[in-house]
Amino acid sequence: MENILIDTPKDVRTEDQLDLDLLKSYLEKEFSIVIHSISLKQFSGGASNLTYQITINEKEYILRCPPKGTKAKGAHDMARESKIMSVLTPHYPYVPKVELYCSDTAVIGREFYIMEKISGIIPRANLPKGLELSPEKVQNLCVRVIDKLIDLHKIKIENTDLQQFGKGSGYANRQITGWVERFRKAKTWNVPSCEYVIRWLQSNIPSEEYTCFIHNDFRFDNVVLSADEQLEVIGILDWEMATVGDGLMDLGNSLAYWIQADDDFVFKMFRRQPTHLNGMLTRKEVIKYYCERMNLQNADFTFYEVYGLFRLLVIIQQIYFRYYHKQTCNPAFKNFWFMVNYLNWRCKRIIKQSN
Repeated sequence: MENILIDTPKDVRTEDQLDLDLLKSYLEKEFSIVIHSISLKQFSGGASNLTYQITINEKEYILRCPPKGTKAKGAHDMARESKIMSVLTPHYPYVPKVELYCSDTAVIGREFYIMEKISGIIPRANLPKGLELSPEKVQNLCVRVIDKLIDLHKIKIENTDLQQFGKGSGYANRQITGWVERFRKAKTWNVPSCEYVIRWLQSNIPSEEYTCFIHNDFRFDNVVLSADEQLEVIGILDWEMATVGDGLMDLGNSLAYWIQADDDFVFKMFRRQPTHLNGMLTRKEVIKYYCERMNLQNADFTFYEVYGLFRLLVIIQQIYFRYYHKQTCNPAFKNFWFMVNYLNWRCKRIIKQSN
């Protein structure tokens, strides 16, 4: 009997349809098989790369590809993401196995890769119906998920192939420079310049970095839980932005999405993971737990918190830029400009409270 808790895809959105005939011909050659049946479904989560379930001769895989339209430089790099996953697998057992990477844009109109499907529960904005956890179990789940981020950051990357994904010291400076440039290129008339926040970040880059391999988009909705043992993490998804960088900045990125029960009603409108549940750690508790497990002094986290929110602001603006210029008609992106305004306000408030 099918487990109703398992994350399931839906019909493919009209704007995201792929040419199955071309895809079938290509995959028959690459996999050296005869494909009797092929079908496509789409997962609704995610606003960057597109994620499909492709069923080939009744076996399910995952296909990942960029959206149609203009893309930001360095974003949606399928070759890099699939290579990261292949190199990381021996060090971190929660990465799906990559089956194939295709650079030929003639097949579906852009590059893509296919990986194994890890079937399980994905905690999105709310836990799936039928999964009710006590506050004690919620806390247990929360800690287990944070532990997977810590396990990733504790990988000893020296003398491994993972080092190829880093650019040496100066990670924080490169990130601030890069995200500021991306924001300015994607700015539209209805969002603020964010110059106050930008100047503050540029002036407060930490002198010390905690270098490790980082996910860069570690959220509950990129976690796969066992359908049988609901508190067990069996997979971590979406390695597009993974790199060698600063672990505290990675944590700051995660906490930008960490909407807790006592946040204001506007921030709660952004919630896309179940961090509001009774039993979840607060952002401050997450920072304390992480620093203790990583043997880091619990220093001022203000820079990392503001950086995470500003980075999220830029990502949202880049998506809105595509909508504004009619490169996508997904109605979910219509009011993203408002989110940018709010996140700029939130960054300024945190900065002023820290003074």
